[in-house]
Amino acid sequence: MDNYIELQARVSILEYHQKLLLKLLTDPNLEFYRLVIENGISEHEVEAFKLLCENLNIKMAKQKAEGFINFHPLFNEFLYLIPEKLNAKEVVYACLKQQLFEPLFKEFTKCI
Repeated sequence: MDNYIELQARVSILEYHQKLLLKLLTDPNLEFYRLVIENGISEHEVEAFKLLCENLNIKMAKQKAEGFINFHPLFNEFLYLIPEKLNAKEVVYACLKQQLFEPLFKEFTKCI
């Protein structure tokens, strides 16, 4: 039974990666998707990552409105919560290239 569940999870990841590969064929600038495939990240992990980025983006907007100019604490939170398989520096630049959460990742380039 455990083998079946593990096999099912692997098939799900492969199906997800296949969808991403098709998108990459039409747009090679989808660098974040390339990182997802290379590092074996699941669709669930990507959805959790996007939710994390949305929350950090909201926090950053509030902090900017309050006059904050240093976002290292947000970057540290990002480092702590991204999947272990991913390299933060690669993620920041890949997301910028793919135009994901640009305001957030532009600030994070200052923290790298």
